[in-house]
Amino acid sequence: MKPFRRTEGRIAVLDRPDVDTDQIVPKQFLKRIERTGFGEFLFYDWAKQPDFELNRPEARGATILVTGRNFGCGSSREHAAWAIRDAGFEVVVAPSFGDIFRTNCLQVGLLPVILPEEQARSLAALGSGTELAVDLEAQTIGPYAFDFDPFERQRLLEGLDDVSLTLQHADEITAFEAAHPSPIATTAL
Repeated sequence: MKPFRRTEGRIAVLDRPDVDTDQIVPKQFLKRIERTGFGEFLFYDWAKQPDFELNRPEARGATILVTGRNFGCGSSREHAAWAIRDAGFEVVVAPSFGDIFRTNCLQVGLLPVILPEEQARSLAALGSGTELAVDLEAQTIGPYAFDFDPFERQRLLEGLDDVSLTLQHADEITAFEAAHPSPIATTAL
């Protein structure tokens, strides 16, 4: 996973509450297990509508998605975070997130920023296409500061997913396994 420190980019505003993971990436596209190639299915059903917010020219190429409360609620599909990341977004801003969706974002290096409702609305009011800076080190987005769990922040700053965190202890794991041999022969299994 690529480390995240700071980004500057355009915002895309999807000012809708309670956007669930089935709206983010519908179930018919969940047949693959790789993390790439899902961006084309992002908001698949909504994207067919000519007035869909993210179809507007000012939203194209945006890297910061500003959304409504409870974004990513619903089922626990990690494909939703994969699709958002694959579509080029680096940051998602909302007053609140579905818990599992937020965790899935962290696993792929997608920064989920929680802002109070009035601040999120203020960013949304700037409109799609507005340039904005997001700094995880300083914990700022535009004119606003945001809180972030120190452990999760460090993971993103260093680009560490669960596997990377585990591999940091490879020597200790190897030493433990050497000191605790299996009571049965596992090579015959």
